[in-house]
Amino acid sequence: MTRLASKRKLWFTISLLVIIPGLISLIFSGLKLGIDFTGGTLWEVRFSQPATATEIETTLHNAGVENVVVQRSGPETDETYLIRMPVVPEGSPRKMELTQALESSVGPFTEREYSTVGGAVSTQIRNRAILAVALASVGILLYMAYAFRNTQRPLLYGSSALVAMLHDVLVVLGVFSILGLLFNVQIDALFITALLTVIGFSVHDTIVVFDRIRENVAKHPDESFEGIVDYSLAQTIVRSLNTSLTVIFTLLALVLFGGGSTRLFVLALLIGIISGTYSSIFNASQLLVAWENGEIQRLFRRFSRARPDAALPAA
Repeated sequence: MTRLASKRKLWFTISLLVIIPGLISLIFSGLKLGIDFTGGTLWEVRFSQPATATEIETTLHNAGVENVVVQRSGPETDETYLIRMPVVPEGSPRKMELTQALESSVGPFTEREYSTVGGAVSTQIRNRAILAVALASVGILLYMAYAFRNTQRPLLYGSSALVAMLHDVLVVLGVFSILGLLFNVQIDALFITALLTVIGFSVHDTIVVFDRIRENVAKHPDESFEGIVDYSLAQTIVRSLNTSLTVIFTLLALVLFGGGSTRLFVLALLIGIISGTYSSIFNASQLLVAWENGEIQRLFRRFSRARPDAALPAA
């Protein structure tokens, strides 16, 4: 039988090695926010001759536009580009200047979309996105505690699922923070949609494993909890991997061959689902074992003894 639980320190170490670089990037550079969160203009144009994102960016920079991001919005054969830049009102003389600059330096084009998001609207979107993620997290904790209310520690199941979900969120945020630092990749409202989808997938996969653990605890009361977790994982791991792989292959195809406007959304889903599959198998259930064996409690006690104030001599 697969002995995954006995190697839980290895699984936790792998997770830390993946999360820490992204966490450092998040702390020091944060995320590159798109116009949905900062306000700005989204301009989709289609050129009648071959063009490159570098040409467009250089032209707009020379015209005095700062913080502009350009990406292709379709296949290589389609010269359609998405331009994200600070607010330029529709019909303003400034827009006419930029249009003339692009036509003279890059080539004639057709405007396909032009939309502007103001600062007040972007702040509202950002606040609602944070609220949506927070409410989803609290709802998942309460639901897991209710669903596993017949176990000895229902809140432990909910907390373990929440930690696994937080693991997946941090992985996605960390990767996009690094991408923003290296390649100026910005996140938009679709990124929050992807994040909520990842949260749902992660918890769904975790519930499948936890449900089998609960069943086996009732069937084999004399077995050790670690052995029951290993047995439950052996029963569910093939199903979890097969389900995840079908989704991963589909998303990978969309990342490689899909449109540019949805590529970052699909990439966030791809990273999150890979992380969610890992955390459901190698983190969530292992946290249950670590708690049952008293390892987490001992870690907390060791940490409390190591605090500076605990080491001060009595007066």
